[in-house]
Amino acid sequence: MQMRRDNRLSKRRKLREQPLSRLFPNMITIAGMCCGLSSIRFALAERWEMAVTFIIVAALIDGMDGRVARMLGATSIFGAQLDSLSDFLCFGVAPVLVLYMWQLHDVRGIGWAVVLFFAVCAALRLARFNTGLFDDHKEEWEKRFFVGVPSPAGGILCLFPLIISLQSSLEYELPPALTICHVLLVGTLMASRIPTFAGKHIRIRHEWVPQFMIGSSLLLVLFIIEPWLFLTFISMIYMVSIFVSIRSWRVLKSQSDKAKAQTGEPALESEEQ
Repeated sequence: MQMRRDNRLSKRRKLREQPLSRLFPNMITIAGMCCGLSSIRFALAERWEMAVTFIIVAALIDGMDGRVARMLGATSIFGAQLDSLSDFLCFGVAPVLVLYMWQLHDVRGIGWAVVLFFAVCAALRLARFNTGLFDDHKEEWEKRFFVGVPSPAGGILCLFPLIISLQSSLEYELPPALTICHVLLVGTLMASRIPTFAGKHIRIRHEWVPQFMIGSSLLLVLFIIEPWLFLTFISMIYMVSIFVSIRSWRVLKSQSDKAKAQTGEPALESEEQ
């Protein structure tokens, strides 16, 4: 009996005590969530620059927490689910609400319908991503791609019309109809099964490293001098990269299918729609 009590006390103590290193990645995720909420607060005050800035900061934080968790050996199902909820708020709700308060509220019910559509697409994308975490049957080449546009990229792309307005010294605004079409397109890309490049799996050839470093330095200078122009440029590059990723995915899939045909293995069905 005494041994059982000691075992129970030991288990309770383990449940209650957590090293700070295991909690640190979750604290980073919560900081990103606070940035997403803060962007809505600045949009209510019509401080559009700060609203966009906080969503971009949330995107940067989202790229950090997973890597920090892996470095510290603190990955967990709880952390993954918390990160998913934070992504939905920061990139599925906050960006489109900012756009709604900036311009889409003038379109009455249609503007709000666009908000709901984008949020639903973001939720579907995240739900599919979470179920894909347990898929151990992916080939190595498939891990180079996301299925659909990732939530952080989708959230920033959603803000593209507002970023163009901030970049223009004449306070130019796209017509609401174009903004609506753009948000619908980005939401559809997030919920689709179109393959997009996964940044962490991109490899730079050795001979291209100097050019890559020079290009990165020029982009950094552009970011310092003209941050909104930089974001416009990066958003356009990302949209073009989607077409490149589709072509690359098809080439790699064709090569994989040919290799399987030679070994007699069944080819995987295409995941594109």
